[in-house]
Order: sequence, then structure tokens, then C-alpha cells
Amino acid sequence: MKITIRVRLTALYFLVLAASFTAFFFICDFGFQRSIETTVNGASRSNLEIVTRVLDNSVDRGLPKVQKELTELSGLWANGAIFQVAGPDGQWIFRSPAFLLAAPQLAPLQNENLTYQTTNLDRQQYRVARQRVRVNGMAYQIDAAVPTEPFDQALDNFRLIEKRFLPILVLLASLLGYWLSGRALSPVNRIIAGANRVGVRSLSERLEVPKAHDELRRLTETLNAMLDRIESSVKRITQFTADASHDLRTPLTLIRTNAELALRRPRSESEYQEALCRILATSEETTELIEKLLLLARADANVAQFQLKPMNLHVVLDRVAQKAKVLASGRNITFLESIQGDSLTIQGDPAAIERLFLSIVDNAVKYTPAGGRVSLKLRQENGQAVVEISDTGIGIPQKDLPHVFERFYRADVSRSRETRGSGLGLSIAQWIAERHGGSVRLHSEVGQGTRALITLPLADILPLVSQEASVNALELGPVTSLVRTDREN
Repeated sequence: MKITIRVRLTALYFLVLAASFTAFFFICDFGFQRSIETTVNGASRSNLEIVTRVLDNSVDRGLPKVQKELTELSGLWANGAIFQVAGPDGQWIFRSPAFLLAAPQLAPLQNENLTYQTTNLDRQQYRVARQRVRVNGMAYQIDAAVPTEPFDQALDNFRLIEKRFLPILVLLASLLGYWLSGRALSPVNRIIAGANRVGVRSLSERLEVPKAHDELRRLTETLNAMLDRIESSVKRITQFTADASHDLRTPLTLIRTNAELALRRPRSESEYQEALCRILATSEETTELIEKLLLLARADANVAQFQLKPMNLHVVLDRVAQKAKVLASGRNITFLESIQGDSLTIQGDPAAIERLFLSIVDNAVKYTPAGGRVSLKLRQENGQAVVEISDTGIGIPQKDLPHVFERFYRADVSRSRETRGSGLGLSIAQWIAERHGGSVRLHSEVGQGTRALITLPLADILPLVSQEASVNALELGPVTSLVRTDREN
């Protein structure tokens, strides 16, 4: 059986209200009793003081005068108050009829302290104030009593009201709490209904935002923001799949076409070798693309790792320069390097760092016309190693610079056909740099060339928390976009 939040809240209201009302009535009952006690004590004490003043005023005129005054005083009290007075010899000077008819006798007082006692006199309960007082040097015992019956009846009536109305109040308050909880949870029901409408085919649906600026509004806005991210991710994944399929279909089509043409009729050995060379070249390009896709897939799955260790950046750049010279000479491009000086040590994965620089150098060589120049420089700046790779190539339009690190992004389709590439090199390069605590920045002008600045923290600046740096898929940037740039390899 499912118990809804509304039912649980109502049950909680019931328990809290029952405990609150019970505590409230208990406190009221206790306060009522204390108030009654204070009232009857005060009334009996006041009567005792009146009797004391009467004694003080009449004792000098003889016992008959005292008894007469006390009798008259007893007649004036119409609220049921009674009293009795004993003389210095212990004999009663005056006693109200209720004291005369009472079966129990009050014990004699042993000191002159004011005391209170509750007792039954003439089948009624009284509160008695008792004290030995001295008048003209003589000790008199005075007992002044007031009936407690009216107060007891009021207390009983109050307790009867408690018993009758407490369950009703708790029930009514719980019903009100049930209604209020329903009103308070109605936005939650609308959120649930809105969330049920969201699916893979309707990711553009958004939840209705409540008007009140409360927690539910913040929850709805947070869920809507999450849906925005999910929709964006799904779109990127969909586009990534489409782009990857397109990039894989093209070389596979070339391989199949070359094979079909070679098999269509008998050919000479040289023709077969030429066809096989084309198939091999296309296969190598396809293998490189698949490796890049697998690398990014492992990164997205957060399973790829770098083995960070102290490494000499000069050694890596020397290897990169040697390979870059081979690439540049094949296209009749001048390659310049400036990496002399003291060695610079960084915490990094040597293979990944080499791949980072080769990706950017390869891009520079690809998009630099014959007779152009590509240069590689290394310097130290503000505790960081700064590698500058510049070229005199075709450059990148300003509108495309913010997007060149996105996967499969290529800006000029016409030039993309001239220079083949997967569109993943710069994405991987940026990811490698960021995972090593560095960055890649591009500065370019169309027709003037491009300058790439790669910064990496030096080993004595970058604290090494772990020898393994896990790849976070969220740091790899967008998985795809709608256009592609011909500055990506």
C-alpha cells in the first residue's frame, strides 16, 4: 500500500496537533489549579487578617465585647467564609457553626507561622489559613476558612470542556491540514504531470514554473535547466553519431569502390598494386579516425586515464620537431624551431603531450600553402611553460574561432574537401591540455596565418594529487556541432 505525502503530512499534523493541544490543556489545567490555590489562599489569609484587626480593636474591652464583634463579623461574611478563634488558654472564644458541626478537629498550632490546610467542614471542602497571633502580648489562635467548592466546580467544568472539545479540535485541525497539504502539493502534481510528458521525442517540453518564489519554483527551474542540458546533450550525441557515420561511410565507400573496380576485369600487377595502395591509404585514415573516436568514447565513459610523471618538455618537443620537419618538407614548407635553453619539467603523460603538439603542428602544416612557414617556440612565463606554434597559412575566420575546438566543427566546406581530416584533432588537443592543468588558445587572421599558444604548469607549480588523472567527459567540450571547420585535422 502506497502512502502519499499528503497522507503522511496529515498524520504528522494530527500527531503534532494532538500533542500540542494536550500540552496546552495540561498547562491550562495546571495554571487553573495554581490560580485557584493562590486565590483561596489569598482569601483565607485576608479573612485571617480581618479577624486579627477585630481582636486588636476589641480585646481591651473584655471577652464579651470580643465575642460580640466576632459574631457581627461572621454575619457580615456572606461568601461562605468561616472562622474560629481560641484564647490564650486554648478555649474557643468564637467558632462558626461549620466548625462546631465538623467531625475532625484541627490540630493545635505549635508556632506562629502562617500555614494553610485543606479540610472538610460540614460536608464541604474548605481552605483554612491558620496562625497564632499576639494581641496585647497575648497569643490567640485564628483559623479562617473559605469554601473551595465554587472553584472546584469551575475546574471540573474546564476539564469537561477539555474532554469534549479536544478530540473535535484535533480532528478539525487535521482536516484543515489535509486540505492545506493538498493545496501546497498541487504544484508538485503539476510538476509530475509535466515530467510525464517529457520523452525522447519531446525533449523540448518544459515544466510549468509556479508563480510563488518558493522551493517548488526553484525545484522546477532546476529541473527545467536539467532538461535543457539533457536536450542539448542528446542533440550533440545525435549529431555526433551522424557526423561519425558520415566520416566513416566515406572511406569505406572508397575502399569498396577501389576493390570493385580492381575486380571488375583482369588487370596488370601494377594496376593491382595501385588499387591496393589506395585501399591501404584509405584504411589507414579510417583506422586513425576510429582510434580518435574510441579515445573520445573512453573519455566520455570516464575510463581513460593519464599516467602523470615528471617529464622534460624539451625532449618531447625535440621529437615533435623531428616529425614536423618531415611533414613540412613533404609540402615544401619551411619549419623553424626555437626550444634551446634550460630544460623545463612538467607533470604529464609523455605520449599524450606529444600527441597534443603533433595535432596542432599537423593542422598548421595542412593549412599552410607551399612556400610558407611553420615555427615552434618554447619559453617560460609566470611559472608556466608556453609553447607557441605559428604558421603563415590560410587563417581562420573570426566567427569560427569560438567553435574550432568542438568536435567535427569545420567552417569552410569547400576548403575541407581540399584537406581531409576527421575534425577531432583540436578537440583532443584541448582536452589533453586541460587534463594537464593547461590551455590552448588560438589567434588567427584570414590570409595571415594562425598562432596557437599552449600553456602547461611547471612541475614545481602544479601539485600532483594523484599519479593518475581520470578523464572527465564533461571537460571534453561539445560532442559535435552543425558545421565543420577546415582548421581541424
